[in-house]
Amino acid sequence: MTLDRDAASHVAEVLSEALPYIRRFVGKTLVIKYGGNAMESEELKTGFARDIVLMKAVGINPVVVHGGGPQIGDLLKRLSIESHFIDGMRVTDSATMDVVEMVLGGQVNKDIVNLINRHGGSAIGLTGKDAELIRARKLTVSRQTPEMTTPEIIDIGHVGEVVSVNTDLLNMLVKGDFIPVIAPIGVGANGESYNINADLVAGKVAEALKAEKLMLLTNIAGLMDKQGQVLTGLTTEQVNELIADGTIYGGMLPK
Repeated sequence: MTLDRDAASHVAEVLSEALPYIRRFVGKTLVIKYGGNAMESEELKTGFARDIVLMKAVGINPVVVHGGGPQIGDLLKRLSIESHFIDGMRVTDSATMDVVEMVLGGQVNKDIVNLINRHGGSAIGLTGKDAELIRARKLTVSRQTPEMTTPEIIDIGHVGEVVSVNTDLLNMLVKGDFIPVIAPIGVGANGESYNINADLVAGKVAEALKAEKLMLLTNIAGLMDKQGQVLTGLTTEQVNELIADGTIYGGMLPK
């Protein structure tokens, strides 16, 4: 591929600015959580794929974990299946789980893999069920108000939490110069499927791989206060206060 002078100048400028980061992360593993909302712009999708391919080309090892909430919601709506959320997590009955697997493991995962490969990468799509990549168990959710003497246990269906991550599989792919792209579907002890929040999967994958960095990509600038200002740092106490006053809610809760 031949670049014109302006394009070549732009590439040189970008690489010059990125050089300190390349030196810092070369040979390291970065886990990137790619949110479903960040997939709705073709420009953002193309930029994401190019950045992932560039990372691999300069010696950084990206591992992608993706969401797909909006895409799941769209198909559920077309099928006249109502969506319910508790603490930012989708209540997942058997019919909803079928849709989750179809959308995440099929449509969204393969679209991302195809996009990365079209831009020169070697991506491989996986769900947590492949080689038992993500072993999971049912997530227990409880809620308690000051009036309650004991917590209320809430059944949110086939929603899971990560028990373990098959790092041997991921390390083999990374060493083979492949880019793993993971759909957040876990497998239980009896082969059952679990819908797991992608942020939580990304965190567990990063922890298991001892990744140098965990990056969460979305279509907003970050966590904002009620005045719309981005909050760049928070203590645990401040997070709890923001949850209590409703600043942090919905899909931000797992993050």
